[in-house]
Amino acid sequence: MSATLETEEHKALRAAVAALGKRYGRDYLVKVVADGGHPDELWSEAAKLGYLGVNLPEAYGGGGGGIAELSIVLEELGAAGCPLLMMVVSPAICGTVIARFGTEEQKRAWLPGLADGTRTMAFGITEPDAGSNSHRITTTARRDGDDWILTGRKVFISGVDIAHATLIVGRTEDARTGRLKPCLFIVPRDADGFERRRIDMELQGAEKQFELTLDDVRLPADVLVGDEDAGLLQLFAGLNPERVMTAAFAIGMGRYALSRAVAYARERTVWKEPIGAHQAIAHPLAQSHIELELARLMMQKAALLYDSGDDVAAGEAANMAKYAAGEACVKAVDQAVHTLGGNGLTREFGLASLITASRVSRIAPVSREMILNYVSHQSLGLPKSY
Repeated sequence: MSATLETEEHKALRAAVAALGKRYGRDYLVKVVADGGHPDELWSEAAKLGYLGVNLPEAYGGGGGGIAELSIVLEELGAAGCPLLMMVVSPAICGTVIARFGTEEQKRAWLPGLADGTRTMAFGITEPDAGSNSHRITTTARRDGDDWILTGRKVFISGVDIAHATLIVGRTEDARTGRLKPCLFIVPRDADGFERRRIDMELQGAEKQFELTLDDVRLPADVLVGDEDAGLLQLFAGLNPERVMTAAFAIGMGRYALSRAVAYARERTVWKEPIGAHQAIAHPLAQSHIELELARLMMQKAALLYDSGDDVAAGEAANMAKYAAGEACVKAVDQAVHTLGGNGLTREFGLASLITASRVSRIAPVSREMILNYVSHQSLGLPKSY
């Protein structure tokens, strides 16, 4: 398949998910957030239709597709105004890592539930003093007989309150070198010593953010995902889908804002013509459309490379896609609000809250500056400053 063109199956998937999103829409999500709830009805219906687990293996109840298909699902729900943030972490990161590296028992225990939406998993990498720098992570795991004991802290971890477990990135000591290396552990929600504290965010979303404390959490040997000596490889196998899915989230949000602005600009008349006839209104909206389309092309390329097994090339493309989508999203939301003027700041039109939400795509899961570092080092071969 060309990286720039979608198959008929992909087009059909887009249309079907768009129809589902239209039935729920922005009003549904706003009400869920206002009520302090979670979008359980949409999550459940998306799961029943096979959309949540579209990237997971058929042998474990998934759709047998890849991140290309899953990113379409999230983008179209976002374009309808009702994105599901937990798709980024549960089926995309955690589902991918377990499908690729988990034991047969782990696959049987988790993948069917992740695919049919009855189980969710959060992902814990970010730390107060390390950000997402996997080389500075201080959460450690040490062996005690056959058990693992985890100690450390995590911050800005999404959806821990609703997740049945959290895939925690810790570090273990290499017996040969004494150096610490990253490893992945499935930590059940009710594990002794595993505490969470909700972070009070200005951003209003259905998925809450948490700080986690792991105080000598004792876990059996089978919570380790994959090979203890290949933790970094396994970690990045989860982070590349995360970046692709974050791009899908951003593109969907940008498309939603743009569609609201275009509809308004077609109807709103101040002088003789609708305001969309004026180039000062029309051209910035056209630019945003172009930038969102360009970001989607890079996202499609990244997903194609990842699904074809080219992890190295996918890493570069996924970072670029996330960068491009974040920039395009912020600009699209800003221009949409500006197009509506005072109405852009009202609750009725529902765009003002996206000003805060759109910034997330620039900040998380990795800042645009760290992506520029990655590209300058990995793509351009420039020396590191750190």
